[in-house]
Amino acid sequence: MVVSCPKAQESSSVALDPRKVLALSSRMSDTHTHASPDTLPDATAGLPPLLAATLRQFRMLGRDEKMSALLAWSKKLEPLPERLAVLDRTAFTVPECQTRVDLFPGRNTDGTLHFFADVNARQSPTIAAVLAITFAAVNDQPPSVTLGLPSDIVHLLMQDIGLGARATGLNAMIDRIKRHAASLPSAHTDASHSSLT
Repeated sequence: MVVSCPKAQESSSVALDPRKVLALSSRMSDTHTHASPDTLPDATAGLPPLLAATLRQFRMLGRDEKMSALLAWSKKLEPLPERLAVLDRTAFTVPECQTRVDLFPGRNTDGTLHFFADVNARQSPTIAAVLAITFAAVNDQPPSVTLGLPSDIVHLLMQDIGLGARATGLNAMIDRIKRHAASLPSAHTDASHSSLT
């Protein structure tokens, strides 16, 4: 089931100023040595600029700093619109998640995608953070951007934190988002610049 998104009326609250993210990433690279510079280009090549900058930032952070960054991101998850909150959740629930997560795929009138999620950010800040970061990269973008998400995005974000049982649910969320994008008629013709991994 796909939810129609009136783009003119719905605007994402999770998008950050790319200049601030890039500037922060640049400062981090000068002051932190947690990541190997030689590995960073391969991990972020071909990704949307905001997502690439965020991943670079996370690779530069220590564990405590990364936890703080995730908590900050969890507060940026776009609220679920009332028109979606009243729907039957059966088709939208991600069963692999231990915590209740409902993902709502939507498509704007121009063919771009816009995803919403319903999750208790206070109880599950890690899940909310991963969704907020992902949605900031793919919302209001063509399906090819979603298809281009790296298959190991969860690992790239959560490295050194220790996922445990959460890994299955987090990866299932990303897989569901990508499956939706792949199911759209224009996804394959629009994916010429996407990097499936």
